[in-house]
Amino acid sequence: MKKTGHFKRNITPESKNQAINYYHNKKQEVCQPHSRVISTAATAAVADLTKQAVAAYADYEQLVGGVETLFGDAADYVQGKASGAFESAGLSANEYMETVTSFSASLINSLGGDTQKAAELADQAIIDMSDNANKMGSSMESIQNAYQGFAKGNFTLLDNLKLGYGGTATEAKRLIKDASKMTYVQKKLGVTVDGSSLSFGNVVNAISVMQDKMNISGTTAKESSKTIEGSVNSIKAAWDNLLLATTTDDLNLTHAIKNFTDGIGNLLNNVLPIIAQTVPGIIQAIVELIANYAPTFI
Repeated sequence: MKKTGHFKRNITPESKNQAINYYHNKKQEVCQPHSRVISTAATAAVADLTKQAVAAYADYEQLVGGVETLFGDAADYVQGKASGAFESAGLSANEYMETVTSFSASLINSLGGDTQKAAELADQAIIDMSDNANKMGSSMESIQNAYQGFAKGNFTLLDNLKLGYGGTATEAKRLIKDASKMTYVQKKLGVTVDGSSLSFGNVVNAISVMQDKMNISGTTAKESSKTIEGSVNSIKAAWDNLLLATTTDDLNLTHAIKNFTDGIGNLLNNVLPIIAQTVPGIIQAIVELIANYAPTFI
């Protein structure tokens, strides 16, 4: 059979260049709007992060000033503990120092002005607060409020700690008395509880002893790497520290980045096994539901 309608292509250099130019022009028309959107979004994100970092530094300056005023020579110890609180207490450096300064004047006074001992006991108190919140399910704010009350000799919120003691001075005395008898726990923690003193420092030690006895102590540090909620809280605090580290040499930026990325790794280690276990179960449930109920709709 004879072929008809044969099409012959005749591509000249001029037509080829026109085609190439047309392609590049259309590509720019399509890509430029997207590039502008991406550029605008990136600029906005950087501006927002910068704003957050500057705000964090403004708070940091004031908080450091408060810590230095309260603790004097022991201020560096407090700041050092603050930088690691993302892991030990699930708090950023700023959150840690804000909590410390809320009750430390009374704590220092109860310890006869010994700022180093007060700094150590304040760190112990904050970790106890966080451990209690994580183990007993209370909000951190309610526990902080309770401690601030203890600092003023007010024990109305003692029951917020859920240690089995009501919110009265009588119950606080019972807590002190019970903790004073647990000499083996006191020795383990390196603290002493006076069975007759309701001074703030003594109350803090008594709570530490009781929480250790009830296996509450150390919960936050364990959960920061072992549970989803704990690792999320740790990441949030580490992120706040990372933003702050971009504005000051007081926090090591390299360490802050590592702490944040390690936190991401811990979260993935906790989340991925759950996803791996959950997805097949969901698929199986859907398949069985379809198999059981689909015939009724057909």
